[in-house]
Amino acid sequence: MKRLVKLMSLTLTGALLASSLVGCGQNGSGSKDSDVIKIGGIAPLTGDVAVYGVAANNGAKLAIEEINANGGILGKQIQYIDYDDKGDTTEAVNAYKKLVNNDKVEAIIGAVTSKPTLAITPLAAKDGIPMISPTATALDVTSAGSNIFRTCFIDPYQGENMARFAIENLNATKAAVLYNTADDYSIGVAEAFKNQFEASGGEIVSFEGYGADEKDYKAILTNVKGQNPDVLFLPDYYNTVGLIAQQVKEVGINATLLGADGWDGVLAVAPEAAEGAYFCNHYSTDDSSEEVQNFLKAYKDKYNEEPVSFAALGYDTVKILAAAIEKAGTTDYDAVVNALTETNITTVTGTITYDENRNPIKDVAIIRIENGQNKLYTKINPQ
Repeated sequence: MKRLVKLMSLTLTGALLASSLVGCGQNGSGSKDSDVIKIGGIAPLTGDVAVYGVAANNGAKLAIEEINANGGILGKQIQYIDYDDKGDTTEAVNAYKKLVNNDKVEAIIGAVTSKPTLAITPLAAKDGIPMISPTATALDVTSAGSNIFRTCFIDPYQGENMARFAIENLNATKAAVLYNTADDYSIGVAEAFKNQFEASGGEIVSFEGYGADEKDYKAILTNVKGQNPDVLFLPDYYNTVGLIAQQVKEVGINATLLGADGWDGVLAVAPEAAEGAYFCNHYSTDDSSEEVQNFLKAYKDKYNEEPVSFAALGYDTVKILAAAIEKAGTTDYDAVVNALTETNITTVTGTITYDENRNPIKDVAIIRIENGQNKLYTKINPQ
């Protein structure tokens, strides 16, 4: 009987110990005895928005290579495990579960576009794992939990700053806005621009939506032409913007074209139609700062192409996370999250601190398209 009691006691002790170890694994210390720190990545590597996901993922991998070459974090190498969400919410959720439950990662970088990111934020909030999206700009991304951050500025921030720029720098008094009614990003930036432009004393003479599959915008543009706006704001992704910009010229609208960060890449599809336009972005390859120029050289050497803003944001996200882990001195979830809230780091896309909603406070780069090139026109300080 005593032997049976002793055996049961040992079994119970072992079970409690195993449970304790599982709990530790779920709070970012599962690899404390490992030679690596596992970081998970979620991005669209195939599908309609793969151009953004590949760029962000490439930037992240470049930063990890540099950190590992310099000794890693806390004396350990980073192991980066990435999954393709295909720009789909279900795929993003599946990727998140694999990373957390199977791969036992210490932090999540991702997702890239807003809808997949919003799909996984409730899961990350419940688990408490540090999560940073490089590029999801939708306002609600960080609202799910205090452990969720982002590296990019938010949709309203872009719209508001472009409205101020139109009035203060271009002396615009009348603006037209065309936006994609099926895209949260386009809607959010458009509404922020409209509200700020009117609040600053300007007049919105046309606020028109179009469908996601639209190809012919001439009817809408003809209406816009009749309103004679000073500026035409087009907050959408560059492929759509390229189509609209070409038809703007065909219709004969003389307004200055304005856009947001989704324009990055428009020169590949409509360089002539976009000539003279302005758009806001997270950084400019024309920036002479040491951080930007070093990043440009390293990225071009590795990938043989010029990095778009999504690549820079992926790169910066890893640097922010690595600095936080180093500061925390551990991969414990809570300690890393606390360190992230105290971020103050100079990166490729600017000097970054976080506000109370874990959104970055940093400069906005205003890009002007001149002679088929993106040129840094000015930087707008946070307001």
